[in-house]
Amino acid sequence: MPDTARLRADLFALFERLGIETRTYEHEAVFTVAESQHVKEAIPGGHTKNLFLKDKKGRLFLVVALGSASIDLKRLHEVIGASGRLSFGSGELLEEVLGVKPGSVTPFGAIADAAGRVTVILDAAMMEHEVLNYHPLENTATTSIGRADLVRFLSATGHEPQVLKVSA
Repeated sequence: MPDTARLRADLFALFERLGIETRTYEHEAVFTVAESQHVKEAIPGGHTKNLFLKDKKGRLFLVVALGSASIDLKRLHEVIGASGRLSFGSGELLEEVLGVKPGSVTPFGAIADAAGRVTVILDAAMMEHEVLNYHPLENTATTSIGRADLVRFLSATGHEPQVLKVSA
C-alpha cells in the first residue's frame, strides 16, 4: 500500500499543478456518514458517501453520491453497466487499488490507481452541488472542491468519470 502521507502530498501537488483550488478542514476521525454529521454542519457544500464495489467479473467501481442518497444496490449494476450484482470490495483490495483504508474512501484515491482499474461513477444529483466534500485520503480531514474541478482532477488521473443517475 502506498504511504498515505506521501500520497496526500502528491494529491495536493496535483491540485496545484492543475490550478484547482480546494479548502481542507482538519477534524477527528469519522468512519461513517452518521458519525460525520457534526463535521457536515460546519462545512458548506454537498457531503458524500463513496461505495467501492466489485462485479462478478472482478471489475471495480467507485460510486460517489450524496451522503443522504438512497441507492438500490440490487439494481445498481443495471445502471452502471456492471456484470451481475455488485458486492463491496474488501478492505485489502481498497488499500491496494485506491491507497486508502476503509472509512476513508474518496474519489481522490484515483491518484493511487495508476493502472486505471476503477471506473468512477458520479451520481447526477450530487453533481448539482457547486462544491463537494471528500476525505483527502484520510478520514481526519475533509477537502472541499468545485464539481468541475473534481471532474478535471479525475480526468487528469486517467479516470474519466461517468455522471449517472444512481440515486432515487
